[in-house]
Amino acid sequence: MNTMRTWVNIRDSFWFLPAIYSLLALIVVTFTNLIDTLFIPTIKDQIPSGLFVSSSTASSLYSSLITSILTMTTISFSTIMVVLTTYSTQFSPRTLQDFMKSRVTQHVLGVFSFGFIYTLINLLVLGTDGPKGLVGPFSTVLIAIISLGFFLLFIHHASRYLQVNNLIGQIRGDASTLIHNTFREKSYTEATEWDENEVNGWKQYTRHVVKANQSGYLQGIEIEGLLQFAKQHELLLSSVYQVGDYVQKGAPAFYYWKKNGEEADESVKDCNRYTLIGNERTDVQDIEFSVQKLVEIAVKATSPSINDPHTAVNCINRIGSFLSELASVHQPIRYYGDQDGHLRFMMEPKKFEDYLYKSFYQIRLYGKKDLTVMDEMLQALYRIAITNEDHIKRDTWTFAKYVMESTDIEEMHELDYERFYQTCWKIAEVCDEELPENMDK
Repeated sequence: MNTMRTWVNIRDSFWFLPAIYSLLALIVVTFTNLIDTLFIPTIKDQIPSGLFVSSSTASSLYSSLITSILTMTTISFSTIMVVLTTYSTQFSPRTLQDFMKSRVTQHVLGVFSFGFIYTLINLLVLGTDGPKGLVGPFSTVLIAIISLGFFLLFIHHASRYLQVNNLIGQIRGDASTLIHNTFREKSYTEATEWDENEVNGWKQYTRHVVKANQSGYLQGIEIEGLLQFAKQHELLLSSVYQVGDYVQKGAPAFYYWKKNGEEADESVKDCNRYTLIGNERTDVQDIEFSVQKLVEIAVKATSPSINDPHTAVNCINRIGSFLSELASVHQPIRYYGDQDGHLRFMMEPKKFEDYLYKSFYQIRLYGKKDLTVMDEMLQALYRIAITNEDHIKRDTWTFAKYVMESTDIEEMHELDYERFYQTCWKIAEVCDEELPENMDK
């Protein structure tokens, strides 16, 4: 879990890649200066004299480029602050992570760090009466041109991220990747059901508690490491929390059963090392959090202060696409076994109906006065139902009825009612159900 924690911190930081580029700059500047002082003098006669740069010219060049690179860096940081402010006020504070973890942003700042440090050190080691340089000045000019290219790339990148539709598409794409990673084939055993004899065999022993050693959101569980830990200690672990839940320090985090172990084993509390707990939810393993960002953008778009129903509709369409993809692969996995096929870990799964409810209930609550939003929500539910199996259709129809029954059709104009009724009829037909009584006007 230390690996996952480190990866999350690096992914969401602005310092890691710039630090790597800065170290690389130290290496490159050392290498180029060695070439200029040791190798170039030996072949000086074979190189046209016009290519060499005097110390005074190089000093002026370095000074100008340092100022230029620092200016581009300052503008880039200002642009970053504008983007982050826009995300917080107009979209959702949860979407800040998406821009912070963008590799384009981090690489741009890294290139600027490289160029600034490279040029500064070249200026520092340059002597006023030293030999004429070749590699150092020309490489500095090349780095300045590359920095300008990255600056233009960053402006384009930031402007695209400020367009809400691009942001929504990026969140949807990340959610798709997370679904694939969650339900791909693993090296350990996952199952929705397990041999009752083995489960009951474990539970005949005394149940012990492992308490959480810190408060925060459960961002991830390193299941493979946890299975190895349970196998090593010959026990069965059961998680109290699901990924995305808030964990309270001192509250039970795990229960465990140990064969021939009536007394609690203090060493078992080390299983907390295989959980990642932080101050906020992340999309490392939390599928629900990915859709929550889309929900918050949609809810904010329906507020009277913004009043942008088309953005809400875009979010609803993406949420519907997300849920349809999730429904096609979703399994309520509860049991996890080691490589020998022995049960070692249990965790309550999230049902598809839970994802469905969390995805749409707030949009239903805050958008129920907008027929466009309500109709599009039913259209999304229709697309989920028509592309999936019967058990998904049942869950989808249950929520669709919830939406229909909460809609006041008495106040609708006849044209609005006809449009809404047709959408309700479509989803009822595909789910092989009857419309609720309140749909008759």
